[in-house]
Amino acid sequence: MQADLWGQFAHDPRDLAHATLRASDHDRDLVRGVLSAAYADGRLDRAEFDERSDVVGTARTLGELPGIVDDLVAVTASPALAGGGLALRPEALAAQAVRRYESDRREALAGLLGPSLICVVIWALTSGFGGFFWPGFVIAGTGIHLIRTLVRRQDIIDEHARRLEKKQLRAIEKQQPRAPERPGTDAPDPEDPA
Repeated sequence: MQADLWGQFAHDPRDLAHATLRASDHDRDLVRGVLSAAYADGRLDRAEFDERSDVVGTARTLGELPGIVDDLVAVTASPALAGGGLALRPEALAAQAVRRYESDRREALAGLLGPSLICVVIWALTSGFGGFFWPGFVIAGTGIHLIRTLVRRQDIIDEHARRLEKKQLRAIEKQQPRAPERPGTDAPDPEDPA
């Protein structure tokens, strides 16, 4: 189903001409099917599945749908955009950048909680909740990364967006045919053993 997902829509949601059209229940069901398959495959955890399912339920226009599954299904340029346009609209890239930041934030929180809880349990078992609270050093050290991630939210999102744009542009450039080299240019001849 995922390979021909976009062909199942009455109007291709990747096409800017259709992006402002209202999404139907059928359109939302198609995206929910992709999310369910990704959850069943283990490509989404329960929290991501629930979060994205909520977004699908509130999506009003077709243009909102590709950004929800762009990291699960190939969201290539529609035929109307294939002349060199970006495969994803800026809104979809921004949504993907925000999702990547949210993943970074979850990882930073897990990096704080995991080692901190282990150290607090060891401290409690060895000192009986008394004495010097040495796990505070671990909590402070791992907490710095979480705080930095929270404080630099917009910077991190912007970095992800720039990387996604560069990656997309490289993919588009690879798909475009290269112009043949003209004789007399400085390009080396691949058959010349020199």
